[in-house]
Amino acid sequence: MKASFHTLGCKVNAYETDAMERLLKEAGYEIVPFTEKADVVVINTCTVTNTADAKSRQMLGKARALNPGAVIVAAGCFVQTGAEKLKNNENCDLLIGNDRKQDLPELLEGFFKTREKACAVEDIGETGRSFTETPAGLPSVRTRGYLKIQDGCDEFCSYCLIPYARGRSRTRDEEKILHEASDMVKKGVRELVLTGIHVSSYGKENGKKLSDLCRALDRLSGEGLKRIRFSSLEPRLITKDFLSAMKELSTFCPHFHLSLQSGSDGVLKRMNRKYTTAEYEEACALIREQFCHPAITTDVITGFPGETEEEFAETKVFLARLSLAKLHVFPFSERKGTRAAGMEGKLPEAVKKKRAKDLIALSEICEKEFALWYLGKETEVLLETKEKSGFMTGLNREYVRFLCEEGMPNEVVTGTVILGPNKGSDLMVANLQKRE
Repeated sequence: MKASFHTLGCKVNAYETDAMERLLKEAGYEIVPFTEKADVVVINTCTVTNTADAKSRQMLGKARALNPGAVIVAAGCFVQTGAEKLKNNENCDLLIGNDRKQDLPELLEGFFKTREKACAVEDIGETGRSFTETPAGLPSVRTRGYLKIQDGCDEFCSYCLIPYARGRSRTRDEEKILHEASDMVKKGVRELVLTGIHVSSYGKENGKKLSDLCRALDRLSGEGLKRIRFSSLEPRLITKDFLSAMKELSTFCPHFHLSLQSGSDGVLKRMNRKYTTAEYEEACALIREQFCHPAITTDVITGFPGETEEEFAETKVFLARLSLAKLHVFPFSERKGTRAAGMEGKLPEAVKKKRAKDLIALSEICEKEFALWYLGKETEVLLETKEKSGFMTGLNREYVRFLCEEGMPNEVVTGTVILGPNKGSDLMVANLQKRE
């Protein structure tokens, strides 16, 4: 039988889709692209915003339209928090929560026996199970692979449903992480992206240190690993000791995605974010003390309940002062069941979107300035794919994309940065020197 997959949402979902694909391959399924005919179609859903919920429903409908006779499986966070809404949805036959993804082959086998709609969703807060012990298959782009090291979240930000979709924070066993990492590197993965629902909580319940895990992973450089990158971190994790440990590693990429959400202390408090703007700015300063031109990126929510014009102005001034490499901006999306849903001072959609547009414009300026800093300087690029234009493309350690006239996928090259063929947007690496 044939099976296809579509992933919505975060890097953890992407990792878990790879793992579910591997499970079905081992069970004898042929994995085909989502647009091709299949006997089973799995939609790995997301619920981080109302838009994510809508996209999840839309993709279930698209899956049914493409494959009217297939078994449509809805899995993941939208299912975990909204199973009741999907039980009568004609576009899905099998509902699977986050703690049951590892049971996908068995659940499909059971469905084929009865042909009755089934719901495999348990209270993840009670079970505490974590879909981590089935290593992901080889990623479709071998250059970079996601490595899940943690699941769940204990933060309970006032706007977020994820702790209810993923359960409490759990740290994955270090031996299993290292075994999977070694296997990925042996198969050709050059860059490992350490991911989780709340990576900064790694070791919270068992005393393990994220820096120690990175040291152990760094030893895989002898097997061909070139880079270790974090998907996201909290500013509270950023200390001199942590940064000093990272600086010692030959594989570490100085690319820090530090969640912010607002540049106003009043809004941060209402969000139940556990840091202040002063602490966030201090974390940025510490990073810049240790690394030359590090990439610091962030997430920002506009139009949180009660956000005044003055508070939004504080956010704009704060972000402009920080000169980050990029801002990921989202208008506030109310989630039923969160504390923010019951807060007063809800803002019109037009106001939320206008504020988001203002910050996106700022982000475009920051992103361009950060990239143009490399002009005339030498940088190292890990090549990924060939563009239709004929140029190779890849990222440097600070996550800036460059074009190269020559090279092969998975090859590391260094060279001087010049303006590319489009002058205003593309950057190229010239005078290439190749490295093993």
